[in-house]
Amino acid sequence: MQVLFQVVRQNANSEPHIQTYSLDVEPGNTILDCLNQIKWEQDGTLAFRKNCRNTICGSCGMRINGRSALACKENVGSELARLQQISAANPDSGKSLEDIPTITIAPMGNMPVIKDLVVDMKSFWDNLDAVDPYVSTQSRHIPEREFLQTPEERDRLNQTGNCILCGACYSECNARQVNPDFVGPHALAKAYRMVADSRDDQTEARIENYGTGTQGVWGCTRCYFCNSVCPMEVAPMDQIGKIKQEVLDRQDDQTNRSVRHRKVLIDLVKDGGWIDERRFGLKVVGNSFRDLRGLSSLGPLGFRMIAKGKFPLGFEPSEGAAQVRSLINAVQQAEANQTESSTN
Repeated sequence: MQVLFQVVRQNANSEPHIQTYSLDVEPGNTILDCLNQIKWEQDGTLAFRKNCRNTICGSCGMRINGRSALACKENVGSELARLQQISAANPDSGKSLEDIPTITIAPMGNMPVIKDLVVDMKSFWDNLDAVDPYVSTQSRHIPEREFLQTPEERDRLNQTGNCILCGACYSECNARQVNPDFVGPHALAKAYRMVADSRDDQTEARIENYGTGTQGVWGCTRCYFCNSVCPMEVAPMDQIGKIKQEVLDRQDDQTNRSVRHRKVLIDLVKDGGWIDERRFGLKVVGNSFRDLRGLSSLGPLGFRMIAKGKFPLGFEPSEGAAQVRSLINAVQQAEANQTESSTN
């Protein structure tokens, strides 16, 4: 069947443009097969990365129809079926496959383009290195000793160990797009692997480091894009959540505003089923009247809300607040029991 491939092309520091190629392909052809056909038969100047062709090396990451994926994993048939579902679900989107179907290929995001579909991954690797993703134990200095693991301890590393560092999650990360200090979901997924590794002797220092500022776990906006595009089901956002819980278990609400934000949110939901926004601002930003600078920063917002009639004068608990409270208490008790049993 005939398919049009719209490829976003550009050189470094130049404006991108779209070049269209027409191919006669089979539904089972991978996107990488199609790019190879373009390069070998139509345009030898087209640049893209590739290596194993078996979803192992992670080299061929790119945006395929708007989402980051591996070109060797996705095929023409599945992409066209996905586009058809999008078109059916959004009839006003303007996308239709009634004529010649079109697949759009673009470089990954959050990294500067070198040429065409090849991006500069320096920030990706630098941020990975920033979390020190190596097991650090005294075994390096005691060559005659082995640090053995039980099968259960090793199983905790399987999911994060599947990461092939393709960059798909980093490409889609909203937090990274707006916060250049955020290390990215790939780095924090690898960071949790170190936290979970029973052989590592830097767990406490790691958790403190990963929970500092917005460069670590508190920079995550929980948009879920990293989970949705990961080709290896590493679920980076889930791993970030596990590190957050380790931080919360060790730190109180005076450690920093990020920790206080999470703890206050849970307490207020327990109290009323939903958040009393007046108390939330005073407790988190103003630190319960301890942070005068934080309190003063709330003033302009408060005045604007009052002027527009949007300042809540009272608060009523939501329906089912008691049930919400009992559920939260049950979860917290279960977590406490699990922690106690794991330490015994």
